[in-house]
Amino acid sequence: MKSKKQITLADIAKKLNVSKVTVSKALRNHSDISSEMKKKVQDLVDELGYTPNIIARNLSAKKTRTIGLVIPKINHHFFAEAIESIYTTAQKSNYEIIMTVSQENVDHEQKHIRSLLAMRVDGLLISVSENTTDTEIFKDLKKRHVPLVFFDRVIEGLGFNCITSDDEKGSYEIVKYAIEQGYRKIGHIGGYNNTNIGKARCEGYLRALKEAGIEPDPACLICGGFSVNDGYRGFMNFYNNKNLPQMIFAVTFPVALGIYRAVEELGLNIPRDIDVVSFGDASYNQFLNPSITGVHQPAAEIGKAALELLIDQIEEKEPIEEKKIVMPVKISLGQTCIKKEK
Repeated sequence: MKSKKQITLADIAKKLNVSKVTVSKALRNHSDISSEMKKKVQDLVDELGYTPNIIARNLSAKKTRTIGLVIPKINHHFFAEAIESIYTTAQKSNYEIIMTVSQENVDHEQKHIRSLLAMRVDGLLISVSENTTDTEIFKDLKKRHVPLVFFDRVIEGLGFNCITSDDEKGSYEIVKYAIEQGYRKIGHIGGYNNTNIGKARCEGYLRALKEAGIEPDPACLICGGFSVNDGYRGFMNFYNNKNLPQMIFAVTFPVALGIYRAVEELGLNIPRDIDVVSFGDASYNQFLNPSITGVHQPAAEIGKAALELLIDQIEEKEPIEEKKIVMPVKISLGQTCIKKEK
């Protein structure tokens, strides 16, 4: 079966016996073209199903007005909210977003970056995978003067702008709050310390303990990922080693959900048998029983600010220099982390 031939600008011009320039101007509503000709062109375009090649058109102006987006996962409340904001902001600025998902795989991440560059995107928005340690591809982008902004999971020291939450302070504040509620044995199921968020959130956790005069127990600190499964495995590790703390600080909201799954499976109760706080929240937190007390991240604001900064660089309103923007966070109270009875 033969595939249907793609209708071109030349096909439209030939059928109307005019030049391609005339058709192109008519489609752009140019004042040089009469209303009668514009209508003829539009009627034929509708009849034949012609779709303009926007990329080719924009390349003639040295810009494609497209931005490449690389994220580690899509089924995550933070990234879902950030993506929504990025798309809304792009639409208002007349840019298109080409989104790719690394699925926490470094090879996929690098492949996506190369593919986006081959598509001639004007710039890149990147949140790196949890396993990204090799920075050579980013150093190459810097040498080629490719506009790039890291957001949420960032790599500092490469000369690119970065936008993050205040991960260290937010973690410090939530653990401090738990201590004020009477909890002393507080565990942490953390992420990878090679990522900025994993490292900063662990540092905030440790600072709060030390400030309260609580000696951190290495057995209460488990690192290894940001997903639901990581939370489940982390909790099972505590339980099987008979080392359940009073409170667990989860590095992400999905990790907290993994803890909930393990607790339910074991027939335990939150907050009677174990209590939980997390960095991050989600709109559906209100439907959990009990809802989780956690650190609220301004995901939409981070996505919007990251894209606006990148567009400023693309349009040369802002120099491509290393600048780290830290967005404030706040504690969002739920039904966990209740006052501990003495």
